[in-house]
Amino acid sequence: MTPARVVGDPGAILGLDHGARRIGVAIAAAGTTLAVPLEVIDAEATDAVARLVDLIRGRGVSMVVIGRPTMLSGAEGSGVDDARAFATALTAATGIEVVEHDERMTTVMAERNLRDAGVTQSRRKELKDAVAAQVILQSYLDVDRDRP
Repeated sequence: MTPARVVGDPGAILGLDHGARRIGVAIAAAGTTLAVPLEVIDAEATDAVARLVDLIRGRGVSMVVIGRPTMLSGAEGSGVDDARAFATALTAATGIEVVEHDERMTTVMAERNLRDAGVTQSRRKELKDAVAAQVILQSYLDVDRDRP
Protein backbone atom coordinates (compact mmCIF):
# COMPACT_ATOMS: atom_id res chain seq x y z
CA MET A 1 0.00 0.00 0.00
CA THR A 2 3.03 2.29 0.25
CA PRO A 3 3.68 3.81 -3.17
CA ALA A 4 7.20 4.77 -4.15
CA ARG A 5 8.08 8.43 -3.96
CA VAL A 6 8.13 10.26 -7.26
CA VAL A 7 11.68 10.32 -8.60
CA GLY A 8 13.10 13.82 -8.63
CA ASP A 9 10.39 15.17 -6.32
CA PRO A 10 12.06 18.25 -4.81
CA GLY A 11 9.95 18.68 -1.68
CA ALA A 12 10.52 17.83 1.93
CA ILE A 13 8.67 14.91 3.54
CA LEU A 14 6.81 15.09 6.86
CA GLY A 15 6.42 12.07 9.11
CA LEU A 16 3.52 11.85 11.56
CA ASP A 17 2.93 9.76 14.65
CA HIS A 18 -0.82 10.32 14.99
CA GLY A 19 -2.50 10.08 18.34
CA ALA A 20 -5.76 11.36 19.79
CA ARG A 21 -3.97 13.75 22.17
CA ARG A 22 -0.61 14.40 20.52
CA ILE A 23 0.77 14.23 17.01
CA GLY A 24 4.50 13.82 16.65
CA VAL A 25 6.01 15.49 13.60
CA ALA A 26 9.35 14.82 11.91
CA ILE A 27 10.82 16.09 8.67
CA ALA A 28 13.31 15.04 6.01
CA ALA A 29 14.52 18.04 4.04
CA ALA A 30 14.30 17.95 0.26
CA GLY A 31 16.98 15.75 -1.27
CA THR A 32 18.00 14.13 2.02
CA THR A 33 17.48 10.68 3.47
CA LEU A 34 17.70 11.68 7.13
CA ALA A 35 14.61 12.30 9.25
CA VAL A 36 14.76 14.63 12.25
CA PRO A 37 12.17 15.33 14.95
CA LEU A 38 10.36 18.61 14.43
CA GLU A 39 7.61 19.16 17.01
CA VAL A 40 4.69 17.71 18.92
CA ILE A 41 1.23 19.11 18.22
CA ASP A 42 -1.22 19.12 21.12
CA ALA A 43 -4.28 17.91 19.22
CA GLU A 44 -6.61 18.73 22.11
CA ALA A 45 -5.56 22.41 22.23
CA THR A 46 -4.74 23.09 18.58
CA ASP A 47 -6.38 22.53 15.21
CA ALA A 48 -3.84 19.89 14.13
CA VAL A 49 -4.79 19.97 10.44
CA ALA A 50 -4.40 23.78 10.34
CA ARG A 51 -1.00 23.56 12.07
CA LEU A 52 0.16 20.91 9.59
CA VAL A 53 -1.10 23.00 6.65
CA ASP A 54 1.13 25.83 7.93
CA LEU A 55 4.11 23.47 8.24
CA ILE A 56 3.52 21.96 4.80
CA ARG A 57 3.32 25.35 3.12
CA GLY A 58 6.15 26.91 5.12
CA ARG A 59 8.60 24.06 4.61
CA GLY A 60 7.87 23.11 1.01
CA VAL A 61 6.52 19.67 1.88
CA SER A 62 5.54 17.49 -1.07
CA MET A 63 4.55 14.33 0.79
CA VAL A 64 3.43 13.15 4.24
CA VAL A 65 4.05 9.73 5.80
CA ILE A 66 1.68 8.78 8.61
CA GLY A 67 2.19 5.87 10.95
CA ARG A 68 -0.26 3.01 10.42
CA PRO A 69 -1.11 1.47 13.80
CA THR A 70 -0.14 -2.17 13.44
CA MET A 71 -0.07 -4.91 16.07
CA LEU A 72 2.92 -7.21 16.43
CA SER A 73 0.94 -9.90 14.60
CA GLY A 74 0.74 -7.63 11.57
CA ALA A 75 -2.98 -6.97 11.96
CA GLU A 76 -4.18 -3.39 11.92
CA GLY A 77 -4.32 -1.76 15.34
CA SER A 78 -7.23 -0.03 17.01
CA GLY A 79 -6.17 3.46 15.95
CA VAL A 80 -5.97 2.76 12.23
CA ASP A 81 -9.40 4.22 11.42
CA ASP A 82 -8.59 7.46 13.26
CA ALA A 83 -5.20 7.74 11.51
CA ARG A 84 -6.81 7.16 8.11
CA ALA A 85 -9.54 9.71 8.79
CA PHE A 86 -6.87 12.23 9.81
CA ALA A 87 -4.85 11.45 6.67
CA THR A 88 -7.95 11.98 4.53
CA ALA A 89 -8.64 15.34 6.20
CA LEU A 90 -5.02 16.41 5.71
CA THR A 91 -5.07 15.45 2.03
CA ALA A 92 -8.34 17.34 1.54
CA ALA A 93 -6.85 20.44 3.17
CA THR A 94 -3.55 20.37 1.29
CA GLY A 95 -3.81 18.22 -1.82
CA ILE A 96 -0.61 16.53 -0.59
CA GLU A 97 -0.23 12.76 -0.79
CA VAL A 98 -0.40 11.05 2.61
CA VAL A 99 1.18 7.60 2.67
CA GLU A 100 0.74 5.03 5.44
CA HIS A 101 3.78 3.28 6.91
CA ASP A 102 3.95 0.58 9.60
CA GLU A 103 4.54 2.13 13.01
CA ARG A 104 5.05 -1.08 14.97
CA MET A 105 7.28 -0.53 18.01
CA THR A 106 8.12 3.10 17.10
CA THR A 107 7.14 4.54 20.47
CA VAL A 108 9.21 1.88 22.24
CA MET A 109 12.20 2.67 19.98
CA ALA A 110 11.75 6.40 20.54
CA GLU A 111 11.66 5.97 24.32
CA ARG A 112 14.78 3.75 24.23
CA ASN A 113 16.69 6.19 21.99
CA LEU A 114 15.89 9.09 24.29
CA ARG A 115 16.78 7.11 27.42
CA ASP A 116 20.07 5.96 25.84
CA ALA A 117 20.86 9.59 25.02
CA GLY A 118 20.50 10.48 28.70
CA VAL A 119 17.33 12.53 28.31
CA THR A 120 15.45 13.00 31.59
CA GLN A 121 12.11 11.27 32.06
CA SER A 122 10.12 14.52 31.99
CA ARG A 123 11.88 15.66 28.79
CA ARG A 124 11.37 12.20 27.22
CA LYS A 125 7.63 12.60 27.71
CA GLU A 126 7.76 15.92 25.79
CA LEU A 127 9.89 14.56 22.94
CA LYS A 128 8.70 10.97 22.58
CA ASP A 129 6.01 11.59 19.95
CA ALA A 130 8.28 13.67 17.69
CA VAL A 131 11.01 11.04 17.96
CA ALA A 132 8.44 8.31 17.17
CA ALA A 133 7.51 10.31 14.05
CA GLN A 134 11.22 10.44 13.20
CA VAL A 135 11.46 6.64 13.51
CA ILE A 136 8.41 6.20 11.24
CA LEU A 137 9.75 8.60 8.62
CA GLN A 138 13.29 7.20 8.76
CA SER A 139 11.94 3.68 8.28
CA TYR A 140 9.95 4.86 5.26
CA LEU A 141 12.99 6.62 3.80
CA ASP A 142 15.18 3.55 4.32
CA VAL A 143 12.64 1.29 2.58
CA ASP A 144 12.15 3.83 -0.22
CA ARG A 145 15.90 4.11 -0.76
CA ASP A 146 16.15 0.35 -1.19
CA ARG A 147 13.46 0.23 -3.89
CA PRO A 148 14.72 -0.26 -7.46
